Amino acid sequence: MNMQKKLIVALFALAAVPAFAGGHTHQGRMETCMRAALAKHPGEVISLEAEVEKGRGAIYEFDIKGADGVEWEVECVAKTGKVYEEEIDVDPNSADFTSKAKVSMEDAKATALAKYPGEVVSTEYELEDGNPIYEFDIKRAKGNEIEVEVDAVTGKIGETEEEIYEIGKD
Repeated sequence: MNMQKKLIVALFALAAVPAFAGGHTHQGRMETCMRAALAKHPGEVISLEAEVEKGRGAIYEFDIKGADGVEWEVECVAKTGKVYEEEIDVDPNSADFTSKAKVSMEDAKATALAKYPGEVVSTEYELEDGNPIYEFDIKRAKGNEIEVEVDAVTGKIGETEEEIYEIGKD
């Protein structure tokens, strides 16, 4: 069974959780968003996260690996099915990242942890509209996980999203 089918099957089990989708099923909203994400970046969905972002509400975040090996993070508003953000994952030593970054990963991490104390469980290096971004997944004391973006040029915190659940590889 491919990853996309596994994601759909797993979401049937989550359909009874009303808090995320306002009482509507996850499956229909997730499938709409997945189709929109794959239309932008055809490939294999390697993970799915359901998150809540201030100002946008419930979102789905898909990590997609294209046939060319490039990994994309595509975010879609659950309520509307519209893709609103696309980021490309890059190697931390890539010239596209290092030539523009002015803030070290350690300084960015310290900034994120100062505002959202906890344990960093993963770090990603991304380009969003060509701009370098550090993305930290922080496990909080309450057990929840929050995703925090820090601009690698300015050192300022950007988007923060609370993870509701994740399926697949991170």
